[in-house]
Amino acid sequence: MKVRRVLVANSEGMSRVIEDGEPPRTALAAETPGFEQTLVWYTPPVPALTHPGSDPAVATPTLLPEPGGTSFIIVTFPPDAVYADPGFDPAAAAAEMGRISPGLAELFEPDNPGMHTTTTVDYDVILDGELWLALDEGEVRLSAGDVVVQHGTRHAWRNKSDRPATLMAVLIGGREPVDSAKENA
Repeated sequence: MKVRRVLVANSEGMSRVIEDGEPPRTALAAETPGFEQTLVWYTPPVPALTHPGSDPAVATPTLLPEPGGTSFIIVTFPPDAVYADPGFDPAAAAAEMGRISPGLAELFEPDNPGMHTTTTVDYDVILDGELWLALDEGEVRLSAGDVVVQHGTRHAWRNKSDRPATLMAVLIGGREPVDSAKENA
């Protein structure tokens, strides 16, 4: 999905467009045809209301935000049939995901493809197509317009349809819950 990012900020006492175009951190996967990912924006835990002067989506080494920070990502998933194609190379695809999705790719479980857990609260919106959210107990079929709020859950996105599906996700960095019984021991 082609993404147009319009950055608006205050400059010289006036609100104005300071950038208008495709986000610079967009990747089309060669090893997983049809997979596309765009890191639209990234914020630190307490973002300044002034434009940072540089693009934080380019500067950040990871897709995962630190506690209190955010990542705004748009992902297009190809149909699951791509992974079943005899020419699909899981090792090459995993290596490519490491480059495209640093910080996140390392969390994918090798014995259960796609399953992962992040220390984030995620706001997920299905923009186009259908996705299935796989969880420890069952799965949920989602269509365009559906919204999911996740709280650090173990999950995977599956596309059981015959066409691409696009997801918008805002990841908000969190912390693991503190076990007060262990803290007081």
